[in-house]
Amino acid sequence: MTYQDRYPLSFRLYPYTRCADQDAGEPVRHPVTIIGGGPVGLATALDLGLRGVPALVLDDHEGAGQGSRAICFAKRTLEIAHRLGCGAPLLDKGVVWNRGRVFHDRDEVFGFDLLPEDGHRYPAFINLQQPWFERFLVEAVEQARAQGAPIEIRGRNRVAGMETAPDGVTVDIETPDGPYKITTDWLIACDGAKSPTRERMGLGFEGRVFEDNFLIADVKMTADFPTERWFWFEPWFKSGASALLHKQPDDIWRIDFQLGWDIDRKAELDPARIRKRIDLMLGPDVEYELDWTSIYTFQCRRMERFRHGRVIFAGDAAHQVSPFGARGANSGVQDADNLGWKLAAVLRGEAPESLLDSYDAERIHAADENIRNSTRATDFITPKTPQSRVFRDAVLHLATHAPFARPMVNSGRLSVPAVYDGSALNTPDALPGGPARTRPGAPCPDAELADGSYLLDHLDGAGVTLLVLGATRPAVPAGLRVLVLDAGANPRLRERYLGQAERGLYLIRPDQHVAARWAACDAEKLARALDRMLGGMA
Repeated sequence: MTYQDRYPLSFRLYPYTRCADQDAGEPVRHPVTIIGGGPVGLATALDLGLRGVPALVLDDHEGAGQGSRAICFAKRTLEIAHRLGCGAPLLDKGVVWNRGRVFHDRDEVFGFDLLPEDGHRYPAFINLQQPWFERFLVEAVEQARAQGAPIEIRGRNRVAGMETAPDGVTVDIETPDGPYKITTDWLIACDGAKSPTRERMGLGFEGRVFEDNFLIADVKMTADFPTERWFWFEPWFKSGASALLHKQPDDIWRIDFQLGWDIDRKAELDPARIRKRIDLMLGPDVEYELDWTSIYTFQCRRMERFRHGRVIFAGDAAHQVSPFGARGANSGVQDADNLGWKLAAVLRGEAPESLLDSYDAERIHAADENIRNSTRATDFITPKTPQSRVFRDAVLHLATHAPFARPMVNSGRLSVPAVYDGSALNTPDALPGGPARTRPGAPCPDAELADGSYLLDHLDGAGVTLLVLGATRPAVPAGLRVLVLDAGANPRLRERYLGQAERGLYLIRPDQHVAARWAACDAEKLARALDRMLGGMA
């Protein structure tokens, strides 16, 4: 099978072309090199390029991989994508959903709404196959490049080796035209859970292996199921110990079946056997086509540190969780969101290199939170002891009629962005009565404003912003953007940012996380908070 057969033209978004670096007499030096053209690598390149930082992406293929893979993209990821220039096409193509339903056998245990309030541009989730997500990111790269953003993607440029030094990294690259070398000030490894970069550096990846297997079957069919997340414990159709159903675009439906640990993988992937499971679930009269199938196992683990000198790890290369809760791609895009503005500030001389240690601290905090929730969900879905099974079954039984038990049902706590509580970049909270959801370290919740725009439109990531809500504006240093809004005319803004407070000021980071908030602030307080935010771990 040729490369072109394996990767059809529809997936080759950046076909291989020879570059000037291959003909240079000495290795050419780049400010930032990113290994991996998946969602995390592309989002990182976009973030840096839009800030004017040259970003080079090296990918061993020529575009999006095949198979739907990640499909659930959360509200915070869509908001980041909006800032990067591709939120609208993602929303247009994706299947929007906010609600989910949980069943035990034939009984509905309960339903939930992940976004019961209005005034947000984006829904709680969309379902969209990962190749489409990557395609829209690449299109956003092309649009950014047309406007001068210094981003380059090199397809079929496989990293074959590397040598680290205190001031950068030398990278060996293989191409269809032979090898060449480059040097780079910073190397960002977004090369997946089996990260060759991590292996080359001899770095560990510690955590827990879950002894279970799950079958993914993407089927093409016309069905009148609602666009909700349906999850079954011990389903009546007996196709697995648990099952999950999601709608995707283009009449594709994702079905997951829990198979257990001791299985014959080859036998389970036989189309006839897969069809038998699906027929038990959907009924023998439903017509469908198998679009893509796979069996996966998973682990919950992470690296001890994400930054190693001039090499920084992001996405699955740094941390891995179970698919329950949709934390993989979503947390990886949030890694990019955290890293981009910090690395740009360091390269521009606006912050010390120690600021990058806060990427390590904050994203490890987020990874640990995701791993904790992912592990709890997996233990509930697949009890490992008789006692835990008794507890699980009792909770499911009670939840059908006792509301107090429903929060204990765990079919995969769904992805939410981390709050960086305790971050060295935060200034202690000084807004009595302020809502907990917008405390220092929290991502800014969106809010529709009276003029029809959204708050996050005004926090576009270009720099640090001081949001003033009914308070006296202090003197501000040059370069600090000030956004004055009337909380009285914007009730959603008042509810989400003032709560019981009469007035407030928010210092907001370029990644739309709150760094500080006050009832009143003078120039001296503001300067100290800015120094703290940009000083990193110094």
